[in-house]
Amino acid sequence: MPDNPTVRPRRLRATPALRRQVAETRLHSADLVLPMFVREGRSEPTPISSMPGVVQHSTDSFRRAVSEACESGIGGIMLFGVPETRDAVGSGATDPNGILNAATRIAVEEAGDALTVQTDLCLDEFTDHGHCGVLDRHGRVDNDATLKRYRDMAVAQADAGSQILGLSGMMDGQVAATRDALDQTGHPEVALLAYSAKYASALYGPFREAVDSQLTGDRRTYQMDPGNRREGMREASLDIAEGADIVMVKPALSYLDVLADIAAVSPLPVWAYQVSGEYAMIEAAAARGWIDRNRAILESVTSITRAGADTVLTYWAVELAAWIREGKTA
Repeated sequence: MPDNPTVRPRRLRATPALRRQVAETRLHSADLVLPMFVREGRSEPTPISSMPGVVQHSTDSFRRAVSEACESGIGGIMLFGVPETRDAVGSGATDPNGILNAATRIAVEEAGDALTVQTDLCLDEFTDHGHCGVLDRHGRVDNDATLKRYRDMAVAQADAGSQILGLSGMMDGQVAATRDALDQTGHPEVALLAYSAKYASALYGPFREAVDSQLTGDRRTYQMDPGNRREGMREASLDIAEGADIVMVKPALSYLDVLADIAAVSPLPVWAYQVSGEYAMIEAAAARGWIDRNRAILESVTSITRAGADTVLTYWAVELAAWIREGKTA
């Protein structure tokens, strides 16, 4: 073996300028989406204890936060509503004056063309049992009865001005049902983001606090088994065939293999959701001085992008956009 190797990959790592020039993955502000929570009946924003730095907005603080998101240059915002009252069928989800639809109108007014206004299309925030669909007489989630509610939700959200509907409920046939409802009611321009590979993950814990979830039991009869990889591709393929405009993997970091599989073959944009538990773990470790917070955030989102995500939903979207403008990298 020669003392002086002729192949030296380190040459391209020697300086910051060289590393920037040969970087294979780059983050862009327009590829980030900020999830936001709006709570009915609040006059001030309410901190979410398990997600430091994230709040349930009042309508006033929400308006200011939308303006800030527009100025940051991110691609979009994804809205979640937290109602004061709930019932078995999630009536608030289709109420034109319900918190999510009211917040959507505020966001559309504030954002203009600066970013896309997206809404979560799921019943879990609005039901008194916390499931993503309506229940049958045995207490099981009724897939087809839920689709009827999703159709009505889709029309209500489109009427409020949402540009992308996030179909997160994992009901069979939800893409076809909502696409048909939108087309029949004069909303063919509204895009559908299918949460195609959404896993029954432990990493949603802080989100339950964020939406004041009423869930008892679990969602394993409709969200996917964490051990299943091929099934993620099957779900994405079905959603593409049904008319989805975008497909998504959720959570992101624990499912980079699934994300890469789908990104390798999808003719549609592929997104990923960096969920509440991923956010909370980094924030908690950083608060204890165990990791470098900024580097960990950049590395995590870079890895999701490297695996094939065209867009990342992340609670750090606005902060990341500022770092990108400053030229920071992982």
